[in-house]
Amino acid sequence: MEKGNKKQDGTNRRKFIKDVGIGAAAIGTAGLAGVLSSCKGQKQEESAKKVVQEAPKAKTIEWKMATTWPPHFPMLGEGADNLAKWIDEMSGGRLKITVYGGGELVPPLGVFDAVNQGTVEMGHGASYYWAGKSPATQFFAAVPFGFNAQSMNAWLYSGGGMEIWEELYATFNMKPFAAGNTGVQMGGWFNKEINSMEDLKGLKMRIPGLGGKVLAKAGGNAVLVAGGEIYTNLDRGVIDATEWVGPFHDLKMGFHKAAKYYYSPGWHECGTTLESMVNLTAWNSLPDDLKAIVEAAMYRANLWMLSEFEAKNNAALKELVEVHKVQLRQFPDEVLKGLKKLSLEVLEDVANSDPMSKKAYDSFLEFQKNVFEWNKVTEEPYQKLKYL
Repeated sequence: MEKGNKKQDGTNRRKFIKDVGIGAAAIGTAGLAGVLSSCKGQKQEESAKKVVQEAPKAKTIEWKMATTWPPHFPMLGEGADNLAKWIDEMSGGRLKITVYGGGELVPPLGVFDAVNQGTVEMGHGASYYWAGKSPATQFFAAVPFGFNAQSMNAWLYSGGGMEIWEELYATFNMKPFAAGNTGVQMGGWFNKEINSMEDLKGLKMRIPGLGGKVLAKAGGNAVLVAGGEIYTNLDRGVIDATEWVGPFHDLKMGFHKAAKYYYSPGWHECGTTLESMVNLTAWNSLPDDLKAIVEAAMYRANLWMLSEFEAKNNAALKELVEVHKVQLRQFPDEVLKGLKKLSLEVLEDVANSDPMSKKAYDSFLEFQKNVFEWNKVTEEPYQKLKYL
């Protein structure tokens, strides 16, 4: 009998600890300690449950997120969907975010204004879309002949880039986060071969950000078109060429049906950072634990997206070439050297256009010199070695 009682007591204690553990956060550490010390037996256990049940429930906060991507678009739109899902899960349902694809609530390129004005609490896109708001925004997405994904993250998180980005967006009542990365992109789809810089003159190409300015300097015409409109514009000849992301997305978008030549490398976007921005007033209203949850979800989204691109792009490229007979090309060295020269001129022009652009570019250059020197000792020899 004595052994049976001890066994029953042990079972009760385990059940009791499991039940009150659910409400530990609600009643606080001190309150929980008091309940534990005073409860003995079944009657006290029921009292503890009652305390937990009657503890005030945390208020549910509901936000809206507008994106520049088509609803639930693979990887890009999924990144926004995942953010909302992970924040909901980690917060125990205390912060719920409803995601709206481009055009569902606001136009795809109206996201910046919507977050700035508080129409929505969050946005998801790429900062180079907002060059018209501030030229400096472009440095936090992609810089021609700039950082790959690894170095971009290093600059943002550990090289001072994020602090400058936050300073810039604060002037628009927003807080920015890195929320994804595409890795090195492809150079784009063309309806003619590109054999020299002359072939870029008069070319109408969908290409945003600093890459678009470089194309314009080369004599082409840069056109900014939202993702959902690119195929139609390319198919109808409104544009002669387009860049988008990489093989996985380009295959799904069907660009191989509208253009003949597929070029690499993506000199204009070597490791493009995608962003999620939060209205600063809404951000400041969050308790500290929810802020920490949002930040953790952003880090997860950034890593998840890059991993997805790296895992899926090659299989899609093989399908484009082997099944759809796409003609894969590399830009000639002459073209890449010419584009790099023009890129440096464009970057200097942008940097001298306003103080924040200058601040961002100076920080970018300083970190670039540092990380490129390190890469010469590590990454470059390895890249050569693995192809031997």
